[in-house]
Amino acid sequence: MKDVVSTRVKLSIFAVGLLSFTGILIETSMNVTFPTLTKVLNVSLGTVQWLTTGYLLLTTVVMSTTAYILKKFNPRRIFVFAATLCLIGSIICMAAPNFPILMSGRLLQAVATGLSTPLMFNLIFLEVPQSKLGLYTGLAGVVISLAPALGPMYGGIINRVWTWREIFVGVIPLIVILFLIGYFSIQGKAPGTKGISFDYGSVIGLAIIFSMILFTFDQAGVHGWTSLNFIGWLIISIAVIGIFSWYNRRSSRQLIDFSILKLPVLRLRLFSYFSLQFINIGLSFVLPIFAQTALKVDSAQAGLMLLPGSLLGAVVGPFAGYLYDKKGALIPLLFSGSLITIGSALFWFKSESLTLTSITLIYLILRIGFNFGFGTSLSDGSMQVQGPKKSDQNSLFSMMQQYAGSLGTNVLSVVISAAALTSGTKNTVYNTILGTKIDFIVLTVLSLSVLISVIYVYFRYEKKNN
Repeated sequence: MKDVVSTRVKLSIFAVGLLSFTGILIETSMNVTFPTLTKVLNVSLGTVQWLTTGYLLLTTVVMSTTAYILKKFNPRRIFVFAATLCLIGSIICMAAPNFPILMSGRLLQAVATGLSTPLMFNLIFLEVPQSKLGLYTGLAGVVISLAPALGPMYGGIINRVWTWREIFVGVIPLIVILFLIGYFSIQGKAPGTKGISFDYGSVIGLAIIFSMILFTFDQAGVHGWTSLNFIGWLIISIAVIGIFSWYNRRSSRQLIDFSILKLPVLRLRLFSYFSLQFINIGLSFVLPIFAQTALKVDSAQAGLMLLPGSLLGAVVGPFAGYLYDKKGALIPLLFSGSLITIGSALFWFKSESLTLTSITLIYLILRIGFNFGFGTSLSDGSMQVQGPKKSDQNSLFSMMQQYAGSLGTNVLSVVISAAALTSGTKNTVYNTILGTKIDFIVLTVLSLSVLISVIYVYFRYEKKNN
């Protein structure tokens, strides 16, 4: 039957999806081990943070290449390569005697995640019938959104009961099982890259741009928003982005076909997709810091307060996809934009009187909104392009959602640091509350922008076609 998804396809998506889940889980679980690693490996906190920063940057850059890679290599070959790198990286990290070797293992895992996440969506777009696209994209969204919430809990428990090395021990058997499932279930042929040359210049350019943007915001956290350091690097970053745009328009080679951004609906769905992940990962960083600093709770309580929202959000994700399949994009995206705006605004207005219970409840509202819109934005974005351009759309969306998480953590942490510079006091609790309140204002404005973009698309494009 045309609308039936075969067991083979389900297993192939399951294998690639769980490989992506494993990569993201390890990434976020390592964050809670940083204080331990600084002592065990005898490095500074600034150095050990590159385990996350370097991982996210390399994952983003690898994702930028997948539009070409998905056309060049068969899906099974890509999966085998990614799973092998993830396994080797996990073994290296497990046995690492020092920081450089641990970092090298993490970078191998970054390449694996950078390949597996776009591959997961590519299998969905190519092998799942259009009538079930929203449902399966919603399930894939659960993989991306649930792992960051479970990671700190997994890492914290393992690190408390055993050591940080067991974080990697625990995933090695899973990777081997996924390798076997994927090897025997993943099929398909690459469409080929005839007439397309790989653009090494664009890869280098994107790596420089992504790094410079993060470094620029770091300057605000160290020197303030009005400092010459921040303003100077901001100007340089804008100039580099301009040069890259000029190069990309004139280059005969192709990394990603950025011309798809000329499609207005796709462009606005990408904005929603990016913004939702910015809010999701940013809050998963800010709220535990706020709870531990202002409310004086321990790390376990701070991590567990996000769990109800994450679990409920994971449940509603597939339902949102089903709703998209039956009713279209408007209802789930309108519901999503409304809830994330309400949730962000509640955090803002109650920032000085938040409790562990109120954070849990407000985060519950916000996560339902996130999961209603995250997969739907991707599904509707994929419907705007056809044929080989789906690989470009998939790569672009995967790359930007990955970078959104990195940028969200970076920007919101910088806001807190900058607030401490300008507050005129060294009271850590006061500075954290002040900085977090500004973060909530930023997220409220961003959430409202997402809601407005949904309404604009409907009245400007979709209503005319109905």
